[in-house]
Amino acid sequence: MSPGRYRIGVDVGGTNTDGVIIDITKTADPLTRGVIASSKHATTVNVTDGIEAAVKRIMSDAGVDPRGGEILSLSIGTTHFVNAVVQADSRRLSKVAVIRLAAPYTFEHPSFVDFPPHLESIMNGHTAIIKGGLQIDGRTINKVDETEVIEQAHQIKSKGLKDIVLIGIFSPLDVNGQNEYLARDILLRELGPDINIVCSRDVAQLGFIERENASILNASIASFAQRTIRGFENAMKRLGLVCPLYLTQNDGTLTSAADASRLPVRTFSSGATNSMRGASFLAGIDLRKTEGTTKSMIVVDVGGTTTDVGVLLPSGFPRQAAAFIEVAGVRTNFSMPDVNSIGLGGGSRVKMAAGGRVTVGPDSVGHHLTHDAKVFGGEVLTTTDVWVRSGAGGIGDATKVEDVTDEIVTQAKVVIKKLLENVVDLMKTNPEDCTVLLVGGGSIIVPPELKGVKKVILPPFHCVANAVGAAIANVSGDIDTIEILEGKKLPDVLEGIKTLAIEKAVVAGAEPATVSIAEIDILPVQYVTNQATRIIVRAVGELGIRESQMPPVNRADHPEVEEPELPQEIVLDGGDGAAPIDYQSYRPKIVGNEWILSETDLFFIQEGCGVLGTGGGGNPYPAYLRTRQMLREGKLLRIVDHSSLADDAALVRGGYMGSPSVGSERLMPCTSIFEANTELAKFCGVTSLAATLCDEIGGSNGMQSLIMSGVYGIPAFDGDLMGRAYPKLNQILPAVYNRPNALTPAALCDGDGNVILLTKVKNEHVVETLMRTVTTEMGSRAALCCPPLAVSDARDYGIPRTQSQAWRIGRAISICRQTNNMKGVPDAILQLQNGACLFVGKIISCSREVRAGFTWGEIRIAPLLDEELESPVGTPGVVNPVGHMVIPFQNENLCAFIEQEDGTRKLAAIVPDLISVLDSQSGSNLGSQDYRYGLRVAVIAMAGCPLWHSEAGLESGGPAAFGFRYKFVPLAEYLTPRSVIEEYK
Repeated sequence: MSPGRYRIGVDVGGTNTDGVIIDITKTADPLTRGVIASSKHATTVNVTDGIEAAVKRIMSDAGVDPRGGEILSLSIGTTHFVNAVVQADSRRLSKVAVIRLAAPYTFEHPSFVDFPPHLESIMNGHTAIIKGGLQIDGRTINKVDETEVIEQAHQIKSKGLKDIVLIGIFSPLDVNGQNEYLARDILLRELGPDINIVCSRDVAQLGFIERENASILNASIASFAQRTIRGFENAMKRLGLVCPLYLTQNDGTLTSAADASRLPVRTFSSGATNSMRGASFLAGIDLRKTEGTTKSMIVVDVGGTTTDVGVLLPSGFPRQAAAFIEVAGVRTNFSMPDVNSIGLGGGSRVKMAAGGRVTVGPDSVGHHLTHDAKVFGGEVLTTTDVWVRSGAGGIGDATKVEDVTDEIVTQAKVVIKKLLENVVDLMKTNPEDCTVLLVGGGSIIVPPELKGVKKVILPPFHCVANAVGAAIANVSGDIDTIEILEGKKLPDVLEGIKTLAIEKAVVAGAEPATVSIAEIDILPVQYVTNQATRIIVRAVGELGIRESQMPPVNRADHPEVEEPELPQEIVLDGGDGAAPIDYQSYRPKIVGNEWILSETDLFFIQEGCGVLGTGGGGNPYPAYLRTRQMLREGKLLRIVDHSSLADDAALVRGGYMGSPSVGSERLMPCTSIFEANTELAKFCGVTSLAATLCDEIGGSNGMQSLIMSGVYGIPAFDGDLMGRAYPKLNQILPAVYNRPNALTPAALCDGDGNVILLTKVKNEHVVETLMRTVTTEMGSRAALCCPPLAVSDARDYGIPRTQSQAWRIGRAISICRQTNNMKGVPDAILQLQNGACLFVGKIISCSREVRAGFTWGEIRIAPLLDEELESPVGTPGVVNPVGHMVIPFQNENLCAFIEQEDGTRKLAAIVPDLISVLDSQSGSNLGSQDYRYGLRVAVIAMAGCPLWHSEAGLESGGPAAFGFRYKFVPLAEYLTPRSVIEEYK
């Protein structure tokens, strides 16, 4: 018998520990898929016991000697970590100290700013902002001050905290370890080795808030993860296993035990991934496309504590999440499959609440099911008891639930059915009935019929699908490096890095013939002269069959760590209890002639600003968080229409100039705009201001007038000066039409105590050159304030009512999301502005380079393959042209081509029409900084304002302005935005 023939997979769930052993030479057998033994054992308080029992049993049943050299690997997946977060289990989540290396930035976006209140109360132990962080070109903002770090160590020690997050601005670019790693070493010296320090650069990519959030979750769960993984290793030692130990990660690949202990967040959704991979493997979904099946399936994995629901593509791999994903309501940016977890399982508690209402979950008896559930002689009523009382056989003693009333059973089943229908409906991207692939040990509680589901498939070995998925998980090889591209060609460099990633995967154990490139990220370092570029490549392959005995694993002995018996009751905070807002019936608040903004209005506007940014303008999410925080602090944010203002009234302006990437990292204080305007007002002699105005509605700058509204105590003007985002200052319409006070005098402030006044220039083009040069020196982002503008100029030489337009676009996206009609997003937006949906597909390549301070690049989008389609029906009204779509961009998307196989290109749309790339999973716009391989997208084009169609407009914002020789032909007739104030007052 050949060595390395068997793979063992174990899944440690909240209720059961499942194990399987697979003969990889027999996986083509449609009846067994190579599974020669399986086991389900109750998860024990000390997880070591459950693992040992499960593995010992399957090896015995299969007749496999652990020391015989026949076992290729032991792969373990666990939902322990994510269960603790989803349940807000304060017994297993630690309080965290968060230290930002960011002063003087980020103060207005405090740590935990977008955490659900109940999670913040559990995790927030200490926060501080001290000196540190990098500019985008690698220079330091302020050097890390050892004295400040030591002071933080003293405070952390006095509070008894053991888990610490260090996050520095642009820390993923810190190749020399002069920020987070330096502060980490100081803290370790002061606090000793018995603390856990998470450096954010090890957890996730660029995006300060999202990376910090992911790091906080990682730190909070770290101590529990270390105890759990030590249990895994002790079990292997006692079992005599000498094969490598792996843990499965969110993306379905394997990681070492040491790395998993350090970064447990990367395994948060591994249980769900394993269940989907295992479900497809067991049901032969990867074979079904030969039978004509092109629809995706919903996988419902019901455990003892949670139900995880995801979308399985016919290829057998899960649908990937959007650019940003949420874990327990927390926005993060690390790679994960698109999975929704709810607190419902076979061990969920069923209670009679006040008024006779029955509740189910989210708390669970978990691994105590066989002790605490009524059918097993316990005193706790669970969902399993309800189903046994309904007639399900073969589980426990049915006589012990005879006293459960019909009313409780009926109500509980209605609640369970509704919970499942809601989460399945949430994961669908079209309203059609779907097919559900049902797995998991708690699948007994799923009713045979669900609304919106036409068929439920229960594959063989469905109860141990998670363990099967762990057993067949892939091996990856990751290369994360910064390359100097000066004098080199990116494709050549990229090919070399791909080769290294493949070699690394093979060294890690992947079968060479199965390795392929799964992910490519190219992140140019902007505003530097040597074309420094961060390149991340991931190669993935199947774990190979070894022809020789696996070498012994160096595994240090760990003391047995018995996890104490903890109180069973989990105290959960359900939040504020407010019912979700129905976006279709929502009406904004209009008082007199002013629109009083709510959090819902702000959410809509930030979504719309993203779309109108056409790939540029920066991520509006941080600005949204700031405006929301202002509302919660009692500030009044309001919008006024131009018709309510005098023609000569003055509008104060402000926004940010520079790199969108900096906007998502170096979070600027709104006081920087106020400081710049204060100096400018002194020079201009302006004392009376009627409203605030943004120069561009696209991206983050589209919300700056709302922030200024709260700061100045005056309303924001419903309109802007571009109707979109453009990369250059002189591309605002008043400058295009040579209006006075269009751009100068102007002020620039970096938020670090520096203000520059530009009082006189030869022409408007010089403003861009001078201010961009200064902005580069200020770290590639600064608050820019141009002179106050008269209402008449903003009305006649700007674009009125674009705040209303952004609100309507955001509302349309939100309604589609709420009604699970994601394919309808393009059409819903195009009901508001004439245009067309140009293409639906997947980004297959993205190239970027920095020229003259701007990011130039190009994305290529391919039609989805049959195995990637979620439905044979495309986006309504869209028939993809033959070929690929190619979109060049200079910060913003400039044009869209259809490229044929012979390389010829046909123009589909071009500036000044608006071209936006939407994430197909969320409906939200993708900024050009977010483009990456594998994202599924829909490309729409919308008509631009006719002010751009004149000779002057086209010269500044048309094809020639960006070096294209195409003649501009409007895509469609422009629709003037409708005023929200006029409609709803």
